[in-house]
Amino acid sequence: MLRRALFVAFLTALVAAPAAAQPFPDVIPLADGSQPEGIAVGRGTTFYVGSIPTGSVYRGDLRTGQIELLVDRDDRAAIGLAADRRGRLFVAGGPTGDAFVYDARTGAELATYDLADGETFINDVVVTREAAWFTDSFNPFLYRVPLGPGGSLGTTAEQVPLSGDYAHLTGTFNLNGIDATPNGRALLAVQSANGALYRIDPGTGEATLIDLGGDAVPNGDGILLDGKRLYVVQNFQNQIAVFDLSADLLSGEVVGTITDPDFDIPTTIAEHGRALYAVNARFSTPPTPDTEYDVVRVSKT
Repeated sequence: MLRRALFVAFLTALVAAPAAAQPFPDVIPLADGSQPEGIAVGRGTTFYVGSIPTGSVYRGDLRTGQIELLVDRDDRAAIGLAADRRGRLFVAGGPTGDAFVYDARTGAELATYDLADGETFINDVVVTREAAWFTDSFNPFLYRVPLGPGGSLGTTAEQVPLSGDYAHLTGTFNLNGIDATPNGRALLAVQSANGALYRIDPGTGEATLIDLGGDAVPNGDGILLDGKRLYVVQNFQNQIAVFDLSADLLSGEVVGTITDPDFDIPTTIAEHGRALYAVNARFSTPPTPDTEYDVVRVSKT
């Protein structure tokens, strides 16, 4: 009987093992016609993706690939997203000139900020301990939403003019993706039109050009800082450029590129463990209600 019991236990473990070791999916389908752009990873394996033309936000699971509608809108825009450790979701509103904050669990709206009027494109966002920072691809400013005690949301946003090495270009996309050091003392951003990278002082708005030794990242979109390694999505190049930066973040060198046959104009990235998740915006494909979109998982280098 003991031998039989051991044999049954062995078979049970053998059958269960493949299910337990099932890998995360390499491609996660999103809602047809949703026209996504931004992605954020929240608690556990939860991720969020926005819809450019509607402002809706979808919530999904990196492990199962299941998605659901979290914020149901048709009168806004959702470009870059950032999830903070307090369970909030910050959304850049693109041409609306607004920024939105939602409860990442319920989808309830917590705040709306009027950042800019006229020609504007609020493109990306990063959240530090003291503020949420938004880029504007059409104007030479950052926008700061202050966070008070306990992470409380400020009532108004502040406009921070960019200075120093930053040179604003007319008629094109300028600052796009943004990230921050863990202590929030430095911001990093990419200028899409010329592929320049900047370290920005959050206290003054002074931008210092990062010396890449003659290299650049044209069509730079979403960025992600992981220690001193910087990942920059180059959307129409269908690749992610990888840089190793100096300790002061003022210089760096290209150490590789990440490509994948499933890339179809990726725009922004988020991380989970040793993986990056890139949103395929498919800008070269005319959008229809039936156009398929997805998120692609690739390994960090």
